[in-house]
Amino acid sequence: MNIRQAGMYNRRRMKRIAVFFVLVRLLAGGVGEDVFHEHCAACHGKDARGSGKGPGLAANPRLAGQSAEQLRAIIQRGFPASGMPAMGLPVAELNAVASYVRELNAGTQSALAAGRRVTWHEPQPGDWLTYNGNLNANRYSELREIDTANVSHLRLQWLFPIPYFGLEVTPLEADGVMYVTGPNQVYAIDALTGAEIWKYSRPQTRGLVGDAALGTNRGVAIRDDKVFFVTDNAHLIAIDRASGSQDWETAMPEEPQHYGGTLAPLVVKDKVLAGVSGADEGIRGFVAAFKAATGALVWRHWTVPRRSEAGSETWKGSEPLAGGGSTWLTGSYDSETDTLYWPTGNPFPDSEDADRGGDNLYTDSILALNVNDGALKWHYQFTPHDLRDRDATEPPVLVDTTYRGKPRKLLLHADRNGFFYVLDRVTGELLMAKPFLRRVDWASGVGDDGRPAVTNPGGCPDDAANWSSTAYSPVTRLYYFLALEECVGEKMGYPDQTGQRFLRAVDIETGAIVWEIAQPGPAKAKSWSGVLATAGGLVFYGKPNGGFDAADARTGETLWHFPTNVRMKASPMTFSVRGKQYVAVAAGPNILCFGL
Repeated sequence: MNIRQAGMYNRRRMKRIAVFFVLVRLLAGGVGEDVFHEHCAACHGKDARGSGKGPGLAANPRLAGQSAEQLRAIIQRGFPASGMPAMGLPVAELNAVASYVRELNAGTQSALAAGRRVTWHEPQPGDWLTYNGNLNANRYSELREIDTANVSHLRLQWLFPIPYFGLEVTPLEADGVMYVTGPNQVYAIDALTGAEIWKYSRPQTRGLVGDAALGTNRGVAIRDDKVFFVTDNAHLIAIDRASGSQDWETAMPEEPQHYGGTLAPLVVKDKVLAGVSGADEGIRGFVAAFKAATGALVWRHWTVPRRSEAGSETWKGSEPLAGGGSTWLTGSYDSETDTLYWPTGNPFPDSEDADRGGDNLYTDSILALNVNDGALKWHYQFTPHDLRDRDATEPPVLVDTTYRGKPRKLLLHADRNGFFYVLDRVTGELLMAKPFLRRVDWASGVGDDGRPAVTNPGGCPDDAANWSSTAYSPVTRLYYFLALEECVGEKMGYPDQTGQRFLRAVDIETGAIVWEIAQPGPAKAKSWSGVLATAGGLVFYGKPNGGFDAADARTGETLWHFPTNVRMKASPMTFSVRGKQYVAVAAGPNILCFGL
């Protein structure tokens, strides 16, 4: 055998050995997993549970029941329109990864046949998956890497601009992907770098009024492979998480009124909950539930009753076909009692009552609803017969704690009318109502029956609290929120009071203000930024002058400050990726992300 023949022999021998080891690994089941990790995991996740770049392949109902040949064909041709390229892999590797994906779905088909739910995405401890971070709306995070000792080292990591100056969105984060919104726009961005992954957009709707016409939007909701978004004209849409393409669209209103959409939806079980804006222009408000899979209506609960319906006796005069009661702030949910809590806005007309005598239910209220059918369990009206636009669209925060010596399921609410309320959220019983301002003179107090003792319907305050997020820490047992000390009542015979904002920490047992931080800047800046509390002992919040600060949750000492130099109208959130904690907030036209 000459040298050339020997070389060819050795090459053929090495190839046979390589093929042998490939076959061994195939039989051992390792090659498919290796191929997956090399070519697929970057988009579909290391555990095949998915990410914002690609759907989960494990326990995937769409893949369950597919043969290995069908799966191989899918992998080979790809879905270029959705961003998945064709995989030009050797046949052996295609077969191996197809078999691996089939194994990932073993038992999925039988689970579907048995009626069990198959989960596309398993939430991680550091994810921020709802508008308020969790269903109880307490805006408290267990993340503690950023704490009172090191928060001074917090630095801007990245900035993502959106062409809209007054962002009010709270970002959501899952699997390392952040979802943010602008006017009829949804963006998926890399949470570590701020790089855009995809964008969904549609033109703004002509002819709208109020905040909807401005393009205001407060965020999205997530469930499995879908992102849910409310458009400016009150349509609910589902967007594919992997590609950004629209899956389905549902018009929420039944009839043409001045309806708008500005809120972040809420996902509870297999339903998407959403409300509407427009009470200042005249609508019949409602909360509605839709099937997450299809967008089909499950139930609708009206906030203004028709004649002969419960509560209609509280409307004297013409039938309130456009009586207001907007539902433009995201509610909260208690899984133990299966109860949804949703706040409602002012009656219409908001300052003219000639044709709406009575309490005007169910405006300026909290509604406790059965989440399965929308039936009313109880309601509490904070301001009966409102004449000063005192929406109750402030966060309904759910807390389980020992309250005055007794275990209680509470609902906390700092209302625009100047009173801080503690309710038993199972029964609706009022446990405490106490002013959180130095001057509240529209009512002298709230009676044992839950009704305010009105002394002057046009009295102060004008805008004591607003829609921006509040927070409760189970460690400090303090409730944190922004308050406005202002009374502009010259036409009512009151002297003008210069507005001053405060970040306040309130003891929920007594209603006493434990500490406060006076805020700089003009009160009329309309910069209602929100509050976030963390297990690191911190409270993050935005200031009227564009400052983004962190304070000690126990003492109120300011520990960190970042000048955004733009108006802040949004609420902060926090998340963790790869074991590192970050804090993000919208400021002016930008999403800002901070880390150590």
